Amino acid sequence: MYFVCIIQSDLDHSFYIGFSENVENRLREHNLGSTNYTATKRPWKLVYFERFNNKSDALKREIFLKKQRNKKFYQKLIETLDW
Repeated sequence: MYFVCIIQSDLDHSFYIGFSENVENRLREHNLGSTNYTATKRPWKLVYFERFNNKSDALKREIFLKKQRNKKFYQKLIETLDW
């Protein structure tokens, strides 16, 4: 199983979009500062994710979401997730 996730900074409310096979471990890495881009905006929380059966589809979706670069788009997407 593959995941595309959106995490949000509690510090400045910015979003980060990424791909992972293990959402919990990846979020932990971001919150430990293991990723240069997200280290200065900790803590992060998971606000959205999608599951994919294959890596190719997950990576295509990640690229699509990153190209949006629109907070309103991401917020609407997050609102559709039924936790």
